[in-house]
Amino acid sequence: MELDEAVDRARAVVNASRRIVVLTGAGISTDSGIPDFRGPQGVWTKNPEAEKLSTLQAYVADAEVRRRAWRSRVESSTWAAEPNAGHEALVRLERRGVLDTLVTQNIDGLHQAAGSDPDRVVEIHGTMRFVDCLSCGTRTLMAEVLDRVRTGEDDPECTVEMPEGVCGGILKAAVISFGQNLVVEDLVRSEEAARRCDLLLAVGSTLGVYPAAGLVPIAHRAGARVVIVNGESTDYDDMADVVVRGPIGDVLPAIVVEP
Repeated sequence: MELDEAVDRARAVVNASRRIVVLTGAGISTDSGIPDFRGPQGVWTKNPEAEKLSTLQAYVADAEVRRRAWRSRVESSTWAAEPNAGHEALVRLERRGVLDTLVTQNIDGLHQAAGSDPDRVVEIHGTMRFVDCLSCGTRTLMAEVLDRVRTGEDDPECTVEMPEGVCGGILKAAVISFGQNLVVEDLVRSEEAARRCDLLLAVGSTLGVYPAAGLVPIAHRAGARVVIVNGESTDYDDMADVVVRGPIGDVLPAIVVEP
């Protein structure tokens, strides 16, 4: 199928839908200058050692891993990134009143920065905009902790005052690491949304990472249509009613144009 025809068919499906669940992956943020993880230019493809920084066991056990992780956070391209046309297209879809839930595998916060209602966004893999203490559970802004790192704290600890004194626990980005469970409430909310939608629109995801990718067959089994928009093939292309394989920043705005 030619790209223009695929876009037209996807637009028709979107326009006929009244309760849409969107699932986004790293591909929607690459136009904002944020590299994906496993693509040809991905962070872990180019530097497999970097994956260790996202493994909970290594992070907790090794102070040097934590120091490298904090340096990486300070230098992250995310802080200068701005939402792109793909993010903005989903905001327009929401304002039409047909977007039920936006489930994102991304941790960059760009959907909210673009104007998506935070109450409709499920960050199923967490967010790098906040920091959690692994001891007391206190959540603080990432920007506050990064300021401490910039002034010399290479492995910052929790400074929350407890009855027995300062907590001193290990601080970690509020991101779901390898070896760490997803937030059950987020997973349940996402699966329930997938079961009640009439369209599952997957954007910028290879659909190879679970349980997020499992939302596609959940929606399909419940009778929803499936549209996949991605630069490369995905694991669920055969299940989709329409597959649009093209630059997300170009094709997604064309797909969500109002009738």
